[in-house]
Amino acid sequence: MSTKIHMAVRGLGCPVRFILTAGQKGDAPQADLLIEDLPAEVVMADTAYDSDRLRKLIADKGAQAVIPNNPSRAKKYPLDKELYAQRYLVECCFSKLKQFRRIATRYEKTVRNYKAMIALAATILWLR
Repeated sequence: MSTKIHMAVRGLGCPVRFILTAGQKGDAPQADLLIEDLPAEVVMADTAYDSDRLRKLIADKGAQAVIPNNPSRAKKYPLDKELYAQRYLVECCFSKLKQFRRIATRYEKTVRNYKAMIALAATILWLR
């Protein structure tokens, strides 16, 4: 089974919340749970998370959405490219998590155990 990790990361690249889904699941529907009850001034995401529903949810939180437009989108939103450049911190967080061999190779057979290993690795990243 292919598994996808969706993650919310704080300003310095430390993981705050994550969700595991099947690999074929869409990205945008998972964002609601990731940002729910998290305070934020800016919410950054990649193009896969571009949806009107998510942009409205972010605006309702009083935050700024920094999400590139999907190429098929009819109504284009402005993108703060300087701010979006900071999204590399999310990619760095994924890279740090994948340095843990059990995460990168998914040794765990069950989703419960894999989730526990990710939580443990995320805790270690916070302690560094």
